[in-house]
Amino acid sequence: MVIEHRRRSAWQPLLLPLRLVITVLVLISEVARPLYRPFVNWFASLSIVVHFGEFVGSLPRGVILVLFVVPLAIAEPLKIYALFVIARGHVITGLFIIALAYLMSFLLVERLFHAGREKLLTYGWLKWIMDRVETVRNSVADMKRSVIAMVRSWLRQGA
Repeated sequence: MVIEHRRRSAWQPLLLPLRLVITVLVLISEVARPLYRPFVNWFASLSIVVHFGEFVGSLPRGVILVLFVVPLAIAEPLKIYALFVIARGHVITGLFIIALAYLMSFLLVERLFHAGREKLLTYGWLKWIMDRVETVRNSVADMKRSVIAMVRSWLRQGA
């Protein structure tokens, strides 16, 4: 029991960068989500996308993992790179890169994950990551509701 606690403690500093990256990406995604969600819903309803999802869901979990990880490994670093490009003063180029990365994320990566979710989450490490993403997403949603309630309260007081 004590050894296990020490092992977890030793991993905490190593996991901090991963948690920070997950937090930043989830925050950016949550800000962008209302803008792209209607388009994603429309895209997901196309019959070819539905059939592709069914096909992906029927594949072995290792194949689904490769199909999911390859575009993910391209899209996520592109988002971070786009922020560096913007920070260096190339705003239009950076916005273009981040738009392409998000397009890849929500049209391909998200669909692949959705189609193979059940099988993908049988990987313990991926389930752990997705649990962390969900925790951050829930925290952001709670924060958003709190800010909205506060602004509404201020508006009522001023009226």
